[in-house]
Order: sequence, then structure tokens, then C-alpha cells
Amino acid sequence: MYNLKDMTLEEMEEFFVNIGESRYRAKQIYKWIYDKKITDFDEMTDISKNLRSKLKEIAYISQLKIEARRVSEVDDTVKYLFLLEDNNIIEGVAIRYRFGNTACVSTQVGCNMRCSFCASAIGGKVRDLKASEMVDQVMAIDSDYGKISNIVLMGSGEPFDNYDEVMKFIKIVNNPYGLGIGGRHITISTCGIVPKIYQFADEKLQVNLSISLHAPNDELRTQLMPINKAYPLEELMKACKYYVEKTRRRITFEYSLIEGVNDKKEHAYQLVDLLKGMLCHVNLIPINYVKEIGFKKANNEKVMMFKKIIEDAGISCTVRRELGSDIEAACGQLRRKYLKER
Repeated sequence: MYNLKDMTLEEMEEFFVNIGESRYRAKQIYKWIYDKKITDFDEMTDISKNLRSKLKEIAYISQLKIEARRVSEVDDTVKYLFLLEDNNIIEGVAIRYRFGNTACVSTQVGCNMRCSFCASAIGGKVRDLKASEMVDQVMAIDSDYGKISNIVLMGSGEPFDNYDEVMKFIKIVNNPYGLGIGGRHITISTCGIVPKIYQFADEKLQVNLSISLHAPNDELRTQLMPINKAYPLEELMKACKYYVEKTRRRITFEYSLIEGVNDKKEHAYQLVDLLKGMLCHVNLIPINYVKEIGFKKANNEKVMMFKKIIEDAGISCTVRRELGSDIEAACGQLRRKYLKER
């Protein structure tokens, strides 16, 4: 059975041609799926009964089940657990900003990158998500939380470790006949898979790129993020500069501040040396506490010191406001708790 949500518009056009139907049927079906949110072929009233019958025999339209839903009492953030068709569990987060609602989407069940501060890494990767499973997260959050205008691929998993399905997902949600979410309202976060950064730069998309950096030198970054053994900072920075030159787009560097680990004054100055001259923005993140890991967030005084050093060097910098701390909203936290209880 074909899941129609796994198809870009071009793929769906070919699908209809291959079953002896007109190419324009793809746009009709796209409208039913993404505009009208219909998953039952019998409700698609502008399609002949014969075609509806044919589709029911060979295709279906997926939906995700919301297995659990936790609402923050502090900031209106909502954490979701979604049940997949194979009984795996993934997470999604809805975040309300003044510029619109954001859906934070997972790209894999678990993660293989083994970052030492992330709950998603505990237990490793189970499998990649299909494009449809990413689309379904956005649509489920949109239906439950309210209109989604921004997407960040910062949930569980490494997006560039599932590159082809992520690119397909972007084509579906970006298409005007799909969810119609503009590229500049979509952000992909990677821990630094260098070859894929070059490939992504060559895609010529308007999608934003975010790099999970979290350390300003190789020794410390390798301790926190094993990916640095394969792609050390010199190679990562070369790829980032290529991306900026190729796209003329700013990169955001995510830096989680961990008490006593990467929050010293010397680290801030090293970060300035690493990034100075690049078209970039630094997003400082007070890390969420994960019981199994034990890292604690840096205190506010250290955060402000870090921010000042970066800004004084002429580099744009913000501190991400803490969201969902009372509902275990950090990547992998709620899923981990649910799986232990199950």
C-alpha cells in the first residue's frame, strides 16, 4: 500500500500517471490532504467513485496518534508523544512565540550521535523516520495546538543522518499545494555532518541552518560530541563558511551552557576566535537537566558574562528563553520516561 503523504507533488503526479490517471489528480489530492486535512477517500467529493475505489485498494493517507500530551503551566509549551504504526514512540513540541506557533519535529526514533548531554542519545537510534511521519507530526500539532507557521527540525535524531527523507519532507511542507510553509520559516539543526552541510548548501533552499556546536575547541567538543572525532572543528568551520558563501545566509550556532564544563570566560573568548568574521548568530541555551546525565545549566551570571563577551566582539547573540522545563521538553526526556514506564 502506498502512503500518499510519503510523496512529493511531483512523485504523486507520476503515481497517478502510472495508474492510468491524469497528472492533475495529484493537486486535487494534495488539496484534500493538506488544505482540508481529509484522510478518507470517500470524503473527496470532486473525485470519481471509480478513482476513489481504486485508491482505497492501493493507497492510504497516514495519521499519527497522540499517545500523550503534557502542557507547561509556565509558558504554554506542549510536549507530545506520538505512536507510530510500528509501535515506536517519538516526540514533538509545540512552542508559542509572538511571531507565530512553532512545531519542533523529530527526524529519527532515537539518535546515534551520542552527544553526552542529550537524552535522545540514550539507547541509540532505532530507525529513521519517513517523510510522512515528519509531516504527520506537524499536522497533528497544527490540529491540536493551533496554526503552525514555523518548523524546526530539532527534535530527536540527527536530520542529516536521514538526509533524503528530510529533503522530501521539506519539499512537501514547503510546496504551496502542501502545507505552504516558507523555507525561511523552516530550520534544520545538525551536530555537524560535514559532507551533508556541503550538499545542503548546494540545494539552493531558503531553509535556515543551525549548527549544534556546544564547545569552542576540539578537545572539549570531542568529549561532549563524538561526531567531532570524524569532523573536527577546522573541517566543520570550512563547511560552514562554504555554506555562507554559497547561500549568503546566516548560520545559527547553538551553544548549550553546562555548569563547570563549557561556561568559563576562556570558552567564550575561544568561541569568539572561532566565529569572528563569519555571517552568524550565537544562540546560548541554558541546558535542561536530564536525570540520567547529571549536567546542570550554567547560572544566570555566567550566561550573561558569556553573552557580553560574544556581543562585545561584534557577534550577534541571544539567550534562548527556557521553555517546557516543567514538562521534560528537552529532546528525548519524555520519550525516555515513557519507555521506562512501559
